Amino acid sequence: MKRRLVFSVIAGIGLLAGAAFLIVAPARVSQDAIQSSVIRTPELIDRAWKLPVAATFNTEITWQSNGSRCGPASVANALRSLGEAETTEAEVLDGTGMCWTGFCIVGLTLDELAGVAQTKTTRKVSVLRNLTADEFREHMKHANDPGRRYIINFTREKIFGAGGGHHSPIGGYLEAEDLVFVLDVNEDYKPWLVERERLFSAMDTLDGDKKRGLLLIE
Repeated sequence: MKRRLVFSVIAGIGLLAGAAFLIVAPARVSQDAIQSSVIRTPELIDRAWKLPVAATFNTEITWQSNGSRCGPASVANALRSLGEAETTEAEVLDGTGMCWTGFCIVGLTLDELAGVAQTKTTRKVSVLRNLTADEFREHMKHANDPGRRYIINFTREKIFGAGGGHHSPIGGYLEAEDLVFVLDVNEDYKPWLVERERLFSAMDTLDGDKKRGLLLIE
């Protein structure tokens, strides 16, 4: 009887958490807006997948399980590409005490995601925020370094016209075209290319009282 009560309470909390997330979730972006807002020219996408870092993902992205877990999904994908053991959201979150209801209520901040990532790897994890446009460009030049993985925290609104904060790995940088390859972990979006200045504008925004930014694993 007690066990059934405990399970009922846990299930109830999970339902409440899911409902809370749905209430605060940002407006969905239409497929038309998704397709028209970014670059998916086949030739450019093919070139992007051949960049040194993107190639380590083997053109495979494990999609986030729900709209709130883009951060853990991004870490899982990035660590998998580096040959680390943590390849799923559940393994990334295990033991952290985060998102235990199945939902990351209003999502994880960049600092929270860095804390989660650091518990799963011996590599150095750094939060890079308050970057200038020139500093961001320099980091994008390093985004093709196989020893580095960048995860960007940005707001979809600046790129797609609607939507909220999001995390996704960066697959690389086509420097001649000044395009960044974003390995979007949301299956509705899938990987896309975008002008560096537009992505910087979407990153250079506030999440609460702090700027969004980059997570660097090296």
